[in-house]
Amino acid sequence: MLALLYDVHGNLPALDAVLEDTAKAGAERFLLGGDYAVFGAWPTETVTRLRELDAEWIRGNVDRWCADSSDAPEPVQDAIDRCRELLGPQLVGELADLPEETVVAGFRFCHASPLNDLESFGTELEEDEDARLLDGASEARVVFGHTHVQFSRLGPGGVELVNPGSVGMPLDGDHRAAYALVGDDGGLDLRRVEYDWRASVDAVRERLGEAGEIGARRIEQARFDV
Repeated sequence: MLALLYDVHGNLPALDAVLEDTAKAGAERFLLGGDYAVFGAWPTETVTRLRELDAEWIRGNVDRWCADSSDAPEPVQDAIDRCRELLGPQLVGELADLPEETVVAGFRFCHASPLNDLESFGTELEEDEDARLLDGASEARVVFGHTHVQFSRLGPGGVELVNPGSVGMPLDGDHRAAYALVGDDGGLDLRRVEYDWRASVDAVRERLGEAGEIGARRIEQARFDV
């Protein structure tokens, strides 16, 4: 069984809660979909924990921004800078050098879309836009994250579009950590896990100070803020 973990964002308690759930479900392998460290209170600890897993990794936009934030929005620059300091140059470089996407068991995994790591799919079918974002991808299932909104739906030509949701920073109004399981038969199980998100909010504000306020508010509201 394969567990799909996207957008952890340095939220170690959320990750630990998800990993406890994956263990109970019998997951032995992991696909890690990017955005591992920035915005949370435990950037280095989160990456260290993920490295204990039998996992395949891809890069997210924030992992790229940690090495070069020239195209990142101004409001998140301070958070990126602070995370860069905590991770150190070697780890920043290793995350930035991860592949943009991968194909596992005939399914494509990317961070936002096959087109790039910033533009992603919505929850409703938009035939032309979906086709543009698929960028010629021909797999029967395309898995992505980035928007932190958990869903599964059909796209153009019957391709299955899957967003496992965000482990560390859900933005769909549900504070529970989100992830997905894929069975050996390809069956998909979208899952949510309770954890103490209020403690994570407090830790971000305590450990990152003013630079962490955007991340703290997003965890607190479970909505996109800035």
